[in-house]
Amino acid sequence: MEEIRSAMEQQMDLMADLVQKLSGELRTGLQPAYANFIGFFHAIDWKEPWIMGLMAFHALFLMVTLLSRRHLNFHMFLFLFALGGVYFAESLNRLLRKNWKSFSTQNYFDPHGVFLSVLWSGPLLVIAMIILINTLFSLCYLIVKWKRAELRHRARLARTKQE
Repeated sequence: MEEIRSAMEQQMDLMADLVQKLSGELRTGLQPAYANFIGFFHAIDWKEPWIMGLMAFHALFLMVTLLSRRHLNFHMFLFLFALGGVYFAESLNRLLRKNWKSFSTQNYFDPHGVFLSVLWSGPLLVIAMIILINTLFSLCYLIVKWKRAELRHRARLARTKQE
């Protein structure tokens, strides 16, 4: 019994050490990412009209998505629109990189498309995931409704056979 207890204590100590090492690595590993995010955030002039318009577009798109959650056909249109926007993000980045002087004070559109990925594709993908989750919940509800109707039908058939 003592051997089992000592083995368990050794195992618990080993697990505690692993958790401490992991949490330490996560803290130090996420600090550079956080610093890069803060630098990215401060490099953007959030008062530019087109950036404010882009944020308003995403807010409006999210509101339409949330308010129309019961209309699955319309949601599929919104889903395809969002994924189409993500699909054409690379072409849009190329176009905006060529013409940035006509609407912006600085060139945000790098060759890798990081800015557009964060401010255009990121919100569209989040909205697409919301639509997908809503669709899955609706399908689960529909399956439950269908199964209940099937069970009621079987019960009716069984009652008519007994009578």
